[in-house]
Amino acid sequence: MAFLDLPTHRLHYRIDGAEAAPWLTFCNSLGADLSMWDGQVAELAGDLRILRYDRRGHGRSSAAQGLYTIDQLGGDVLALWQALQIERTHFCGLSLGGLTGQWLGLNAADRLDRLVVCATAARIGTAESWAERMATVREKGLEPLVEGTVARWFTKGFSDRHQAQVKAIMDVFLATAPEAYIGCCNAVAQADFRDALPGLGVPLLAIAGDDDPTCPPADLQHIAQTVADGRCAQVPGRHLCNVESAAAFTAVLGDFLRV
Repeated sequence: MAFLDLPTHRLHYRIDGAEAAPWLTFCNSLGADLSMWDGQVAELAGDLRILRYDRRGHGRSSAAQGLYTIDQLGGDVLALWQALQIERTHFCGLSLGGLTGQWLGLNAADRLDRLVVCATAARIGTAESWAERMATVREKGLEPLVEGTVARWFTKGFSDRHQAQVKAIMDVFLATAPEAYIGCCNAVAQADFRDALPGLGVPLLAIAGDDDPTCPPADLQHIAQTVADGRCAQVPGRHLCNVESAAAFTAVLGDFLRV
């Protein structure tokens, strides 16, 4: 296992793929760890050098104290690139990872080749909805969120057919440090790129799950239509569409990256 020690926390990361190939960085959703990209890595590692990491307080990464901002979460990615001497990379992030990708596209465009944002929006939810979720986790932990999270992340048909896979993903969710989950909720609540997106010039692909109740296809279409060089694609599934439709998602991603 590989770790990067930062002043306030420790990041766990993993590198796969061909050493001389172009870099691709994956960024997870809230409440997930780097294993959420296993299906993509299995198919793309022959043609790309792939960096995955656990966000602060998720997976094997430690939690920094306090509430987080999207600037801090984006800064974690920059710190990894700096430590690993990654000058340029493709980037693919889902949900909160997609917000992180938008931040990077606006603040570190010179480090990006192509940007993929998935199951995300220029602004996700409302400050009130995130404050309510944060209050629930402070009082009761993550357990009360499990049923609703499964319903948002996967269609019922997928959950019924892949019970062991869904359970493994929710075990990761429940193992997330509550203080880090709350901290990341704050970052989502504050992130709002609606006015900034016209200034994002990195070639961008927005991928939507066609039945995503959290970030529906219209949210991804808006991003693609607002940035300077954007396109949009849909695959079957709900919020974790890269898991539910792994083959279709990977094919769309690979075509965009010209693998």
